[in-house]
Amino acid sequence: MSFAAYIKQHPSLKRLALRTLMPAGEARPRWWVRNLLNPFLMKKGKGAKIRRRTRMDIMPFNNFRLGAHSMVEDFACVNNGMGDVLIGDHSLIGIGCVIIGPVEIGNNVILAQHIGVSGLNHGYKDISIPIKNQPCETGLIRIGDDSWIGANAVIVAGVTIGKHCIVAGGSVVTKNVADHTMVGGNPARILKQYNVQTGDWEKPLITR
Repeated sequence: MSFAAYIKQHPSLKRLALRTLMPAGEARPRWWVRNLLNPFLMKKGKGAKIRRRTRMDIMPFNNFRLGAHSMVEDFACVNNGMGDVLIGDHSLIGIGCVIIGPVEIGNNVILAQHIGVSGLNHGYKDISIPIKNQPCETGLIRIGDDSWIGANAVIVAGVTIGKHCIVAGGSVVTKNVADHTMVGGNPARILKQYNVQTGDWEKPLITR
């Protein structure tokens, strides 16, 4: 058993470790974690860039990887406290995006501006406890290769978006999206799908 796994299995040790890594009630790591520890733990491919005004809430007990020639733009926030954040090659995380793990983003993916991708949900069922104090649940988000997510879209926990998909700006994606599909709206619905036989993007047939 690894040392990290041992700590996770013992609540008192886990609380002590978390307090050492970040202040109580906060999601941002302490200064020494951000500046002294994370530069050696964050995996960045050749030519990958993280802009100076990006907030990287990266904890050492989960993984963060930014693929070759990928970029995280200014004013974005990336948080792996609840799960790994893995970003492929030649992908772009646009200005003001928020990425909260667990999240897997493929190669050649475009996230435009101010997109929320959160694999985290706060617990709420016990009305005697404030929501912020209830256990969190996670659901892995996957965004497939070559996909484009429009500005101000929201991808909720547990959703898988396939390869070469388009999510229209302002959409809220609550269900899985198949490969080569365009969705839009709140909640997002299918707008077009690629037809291999005709070689064109077509609106779905309306069935009664």
